[in-house]
Amino acid sequence: MGSENTSSISEQAVFEALKDCYDPEIPVDIVNLGLVYGVTVVDNSVGVKMTLTTPGCGAADWIADSVKKRVMQIPGVLEADVRLVWKPPWNPGMMSEEARKRLLITK
Repeated sequence: MGSENTSSISEQAVFEALKDCYDPEIPVDIVNLGLVYGVTVVDNSVGVKMTLTTPGCGAADWIADSVKKRVMQIPGVLEADVRLVWKPPWNPGMMSEEARKRLLITK
């Protein structure tokens, strides 16, 4: 029997893990940037629905790959699926207050 405990995989744990992932051009994690639209956990599989700051982002593959790798490091996760979506389009209003302060955005 494996040591995986599916009860330890929660949406909150995934969101916390994703705070380790960054757009290489912005010094704020993807969660606080508002790029993660949703997380789904089914048994040992995790799905992440996210976007990027712009559809033409040259780092799209790198970011999606780093998200998948980070999710796979969560104890119990056996499969990770990262989907990039473009609706709704990202805008700076989706950032957390912490991200706005860090980037010196006042509005």
